[in-house]
Amino acid sequence: MKLQTQIPLQQQSENLIDYQSKILLLGSCFVENIGGKLEYFKFQNLINPFGIMFHPLAIENLIFKSVEKKEYTERDIFFHNEQWHCYDAHSKLSDVSKDNLLKELNQQLDLTRNYIMDSSHIIITLGTSWVYKHIEQNSYVANCHKISQKEFSKELLTVDEISQSLNAIINLISTVNSGATIILTVSPVRHLRDGFIENTQSKSHLFSALHSVLSHRAQSRCHYFPSFEIMLDELRDYRFYAEDMIHPNATAINYIWEKFQQVWISPLAKESMDDVDDIQKGLLHKAFSPNSEGHQKFLAVLDAKKRNLKALYKYISFDE
Repeated sequence: MKLQTQIPLQQQSENLIDYQSKILLLGSCFVENIGGKLEYFKFQNLINPFGIMFHPLAIENLIFKSVEKKEYTERDIFFHNEQWHCYDAHSKLSDVSKDNLLKELNQQLDLTRNYIMDSSHIIITLGTSWVYKHIEQNSYVANCHKISQKEFSKELLTVDEISQSLNAIINLISTVNSGATIILTVSPVRHLRDGFIENTQSKSHLFSALHSVLSHRAQSRCHYFPSFEIMLDELRDYRFYAEDMIHPNATAINYIWEKFQQVWISPLAKESMDDVDDIQKGLLHKAFSPNSEGHQKFLAVLDAKKRNLKALYKYISFDE
């Protein structure tokens, strides 16, 4: 008896992710879930250097400024609620010091540019088609920073506008890194603050634009991963959601991560992932008798595993 619809997945045969890969992840909070898994298994990756970005225009803006070597100045930041902010970045970058914020923004911009140029894989997760436009500045923002709503107009990006933005993102990346594999996906997180119907409309625009772009780039290195479909079709049950009934819970994230591994992680890398997992679990182990002979042997085995892994991949380190 079949009790679940299965999303068909096509195993990739070229440019699979391994421990030599460099991975840049940009987009909504769901990209941070996948990025967190890559982080745990000690892959080389950079996750949302400007913080979470929900819509394609914000991602395009970051990539444009990175590739074009732009620099943030005092004109790009503002003071509100005792902190300095930038409309292009998440509030996690905000700072009480103007100089510190500008330094951090430009450092992250440089880091993003380096990753765009060197990445073997760039993963982009789109969250919504709804955007906020600063009325006075006549520009779209990545984050409103709790500024009064009257200073913004709320707009729904059209399918054509999203398609243009996605094409711009891909073209910008190609100018500095034509060999990067770009993996596009739509976040399964529902943006219900926009409204139930409005969220459906928003996601529909994303899907239409994304697949239109992919259909015209059939021979390119752009691919689609169905995280949204896996969540809504294979995990069609509220027990796979967090308490807010909006975000995927840990079980759902692990499930989708397993699907991602099937498609994108090389078999050889999975062997090293098992070793990393053993070490990570070992580091969490709390001994009843820290000075006992048994625990000292356990630590010696753990150290040997770390040395062996370090010999294979010099960049790997375990912060204890």
